[in-house]
Amino acid sequence: MRRVNAAGPHGRLTAGLLEPGPDMRSRSTRLQPGTLWPAITRATAQAMVSGALWPIKTEQEEIEDGGMRFLVRRMSGPTRKAEARAQRAGPHDPFLPYDRRLFVADVSHTHVALLNKFPVVDHHVLIVTRAFERQEALLNIGDFAALAACMSQFEALGFYNGGPEAGASQDHKHLQLVPLPLAPGQTHLPVQPLLRHGRRSGAVEPVPTLPFRHAWADLPAQLWAQLERAGELLRAVYRDLCSATGIEEREVRGARLQSGPYNLLVTREWMLLVPRLRERYACVSVNALGFAGSLFVEDPAQLERVRNEGPMHLLQEVTLPA
Repeated sequence: MRRVNAAGPHGRLTAGLLEPGPDMRSRSTRLQPGTLWPAITRATAQAMVSGALWPIKTEQEEIEDGGMRFLVRRMSGPTRKAEARAQRAGPHDPFLPYDRRLFVADVSHTHVALLNKFPVVDHHVLIVTRAFERQEALLNIGDFAALAACMSQFEALGFYNGGPEAGASQDHKHLQLVPLPLAPGQTHLPVQPLLRHGRRSGAVEPVPTLPFRHAWADLPAQLWAQLERAGELLRAVYRDLCSATGIEEREVRGARLQSGPYNLLVTREWMLLVPRLRERYACVSVNALGFAGSLFVEDPAQLERVRNEGPMHLLQEVTLPA
């Protein structure tokens, strides 16, 4: 089993706290404590009135497979996402400029929080770079500092779709945030029972019960009390996860991009990275939420396919062998 210093080469952990390395720089945030959730609920109410928010109506069921009780949502009404695409002519960046009616908060000097225009999960937020950056560029300290500033304010799942093969629908870099629990009555993420087999050792290691290539690491509890350093620590752990799964930075047509697609999940307790092989299987698209145990299907035929073959089989088909 491969073990890696959870702080990576960019810093070191002492008594669970990060001591800055020589290349670390402070990443100040503009988000004030206790302000994000009120801002999200206020922006949601206003965006519904203005017509800027187009939620996707779903019905949901649970399907147990591979030790996980997957939450599968099926679209139950028409969606205007195709309509929005049809209105655009040629390449379009919805974040430059972004729709002010979807604005939630200034997170930092590099990132802004916006509502997801087409949410399946209520209060789904995007953490978007102010200037254009490629979605296939590796995440940096500023990205993680913005994510930490948001995640420190309420229980949430942060995630990232690294490239179109990982479920990213936009090329402009954006992390995502959904509040927990993912559905009423849930007490934990569906994947959580499998992660209990991982040891809280500070090491980057695979979870024996996940049947595809991945890397997992626990996060020190003190992280969320040290927001001025949180971005540095999260990025260090992320870099070690990338290294453990073969994700590297490469030059692609003059740009510094990731060597392959992947999904990233972040909670206050742990981080999970899953390299991807393809974006969908049997017409069912899978993004990072799939590895948390939440899938979305568009019609009854797709739902029946998931029931028959099993959600875990679906995840294996879009990932690399363990």
